[in-house]
Amino acid sequence: MAKRAPSGKTKLSSRTPEKKAAAVRRSNGKSSPRHTIGSYLIQRLQDYGVRDIFGIPGDFVLQFYGMLEESPIRVIGTTNEACAGYAADGYARVNGIGAVCVTYCVGGLSLCNSVAGAYAEKSPVIVISGAPGMGERRSDPLLHHRVKDFNTQRDVFEKITVASAALDDELTAFREIDRCLEASVRFKRPVFLELPRDKVLACPGNPHVPHVEKPQSDPSVLKEALQEARDSIRDAKQPVIIAGIEIHRFGLQAEILRLAERNNIPVCATLLGKSVVSERHPLYMGIYEGAMGREEVRKYVEDSDCVILLGTFMSDINLGIFTARLDPGRCLYATSEKLRIRHHHFHDVVFSDFVKALAEHKIGPKRPQPENTQAPIPPWKPSAGTKMTIKRLFQKINTVLDEAVVVVADTGDSLFAAADLTISRHTEFLSTAYYTSMGFAIPAAVGVQVANRALRPLVLVGDGAFQMTCMELSTAVRHGFNPIVIVLNNKGYSTERFIQEGPFNDIHNWNYHRMPELLGAGWGFEVHTEDDLEKAMKAAFANQDSFSLLNVHLDKLDVSPALKRLAERLARSL
Repeated sequence: MAKRAPSGKTKLSSRTPEKKAAAVRRSNGKSSPRHTIGSYLIQRLQDYGVRDIFGIPGDFVLQFYGMLEESPIRVIGTTNEACAGYAADGYARVNGIGAVCVTYCVGGLSLCNSVAGAYAEKSPVIVISGAPGMGERRSDPLLHHRVKDFNTQRDVFEKITVASAALDDELTAFREIDRCLEASVRFKRPVFLELPRDKVLACPGNPHVPHVEKPQSDPSVLKEALQEARDSIRDAKQPVIIAGIEIHRFGLQAEILRLAERNNIPVCATLLGKSVVSERHPLYMGIYEGAMGREEVRKYVEDSDCVILLGTFMSDINLGIFTARLDPGRCLYATSEKLRIRHHHFHDVVFSDFVKALAEHKIGPKRPQPENTQAPIPPWKPSAGTKMTIKRLFQKINTVLDEAVVVVADTGDSLFAAADLTISRHTEFLSTAYYTSMGFAIPAAVGVQVANRALRPLVLVGDGAFQMTCMELSTAVRHGFNPIVIVLNNKGYSTERFIQEGPFNDIHNWNYHRMPELLGAGWGFEVHTEDDLEKAMKAAFANQDSFSLLNVHLDKLDVSPALKRLAERLARSL
């Protein structure tokens, strides 16, 4: 078995997925060595930068698992398939691409929710599932794990992936693998590959030369779109950039900063795109999310005569439950799927081509440096005996963040409160801020440390979301990971209480801080007061060898400043 470098020395790759794909294309001028379908798939995963794969074995995929174990790819077993999907998603957000491998139907269908979230938020995850062999499907037998027919699983995944293939024919399997992997990198979405167990060792008779077509912009359309965009920016008195998650997915952070710095244009981010640029940059203003954001940011953006939206998803969460007020006639909106400048639509323009070209030159006369509106980080001093509140909890968290900490926020008020945190450099904040699936954070934090052991996750999770996927801490223990998990314990679903109160929002209280006793490792702390929090945080950061869990007791009706801002704005609009 090939040896890996020590996990403690793993570093975040400096190559973007585009550079990795380019390297793959450069290596494709010669035919591959004689491969089986299984060995070719493993080789191509490595070509695209997959060093680790998550999942749970099962009889229909055991032979392929054996090949993985003999390959340089490390297999990370998880507690269930949904967690494997979340972990692969978190891994992809740090590494640029991720992968998960499960058995037929009972494993694959358990993955659906986490893969759907990766699709919705444009995270490239390769899904590999075993399947019954082609020979054993004759006469339509009632094989275990089958649902309706042998195509049911693939039919489901076709709805939540950008490309899929059944590797059931050795004459076409290599070409199908190439097509799907390239689609994942190109569109930043999951793809699905189903591998019948009697085809794992099948070998095509003819040599195969991978062929990848790189998408290209129509030069005349790109030129016209750039001219109109530059004219809009040049004529604007108060332009502003809103950077979204695709800036990270396509590795365009440097281009965004170049565009901002050359033209003195302030930058905001969406909630999903938080940390896409350093939030300590002098041109960074804050999160724009309608009424949930800070008022000075909301007002500046909505008063702008040229809002440059780059790589953003205009969802209800990003727009503060649609309290945002953006006039399309003053917007330049570019993503990998559409390009609209004011009311003009442009087609056949590659997103990265547009952003890179827009950032190439200074646009118009030099603008004065905009006034910095970044919220200050107040010093933290605990008040002995004072009960914890969400506001004070996040004020404390804001004082401990540094470049080694990556914040992983689960759905709920843990996410909305985290919008006010200040992240010191880009890609240090992960969340499911569009799909908003509860239970994402803990398995995603495992994926983060598998991808880059030098990063330490600070996991912000409500008690309801924690109860869904908390056993993935077992995987963290198994691999010696050291996330710091902060459970916002208000005995229920706070965001739902905010919308409509009722007993259906209450959940059973656990002694969360005693999880280390169950798992045989880790440190647990019970936090009722500010001085409890001070001691627990100090001890948690000192504990480098295992996970730490803070059970932070909060009033059931306490909500974050972000939710309070939204409530006040909605009340004024009624």
